[in-house]
Amino acid sequence: MIFDSHAHYDDEAFNEDREAILNSLPENGISPIVNVSAQLSGVTATVELTEKYPFIYGSVGVHPDHVGELSEEKIQWMKELAGREKIVAVGEIGLDHYWDTESDEVQRKWFIRQLELAKEVNLPVIIHSREASQETFDIMKEHHAGSTGGVIHCFSYGVEMAREYLNMGFFLGIGGVLTFKNARKLKEVAEYVPLDRIVIETDCPYMAPEPNRGKRNDSSNLKYVLGTLAQIKGLSTDEVMDAVWKNGNDVYRIA
Repeated sequence: MIFDSHAHYDDEAFNEDREAILNSLPENGISPIVNVSAQLSGVTATVELTEKYPFIYGSVGVHPDHVGELSEEKIQWMKELAGREKIVAVGEIGLDHYWDTESDEVQRKWFIRQLELAKEVNLPVIIHSREASQETFDIMKEHHAGSTGGVIHCFSYGVEMAREYLNMGFFLGIGGVLTFKNARKLKEVAEYVPLDRIVIETDCPYMAPEPNRGKRNDSSNLKYVLGTLAQIKGLSTDEVMDAVWKNGNDVYRIA
């Protein structure tokens, strides 16, 4: 089975056929899936998905683009939800200086608060970091994010930063970008990082791999990521699939 460690099936891109797609995935070798919240409405939708589908787990957290929605009251609400059996992480949280929808000050405040939330509920974190490499790392180090561990989602930095996160105890999330012809840096990271510290992810409906780049993504496309990763590692697809399935279960403490 293929473990999708990061998906957004609550996204409106799936409104027309969400049930049909999700029902088809286990029979096509996809299970489990972690549905990752990005905003407060997504927290509610994610919890509902975990209740409806036995193979879906979830995270609670707010993406840096949406942290203006947060308050201490909302943090306490997420803390309560985090106690549910199928909520396995706090995320996705972090910094995004590509869009800068929220100010750096606001992003930092709620990133730190959500790192603290993860410690309070003893769950791993799912980290979003875009054009904020050193700042993200420094905050995580200062606030001892290694005590919860987790995943650096859609890892986009180089080997040196990968080494720092591995030393902190994190797994690296790798998705469709790995299949792109111009993804030289990510391919170098995939070659460098031990297989037992990699999880694969769709980030669907975004980031579809070749040959479906630019189309709506879903978990069935993970076979292309697996194939590319197996080629880089010089292993069979089945060997890589089994390894990253175990990694996903380990980091999210599912099995």
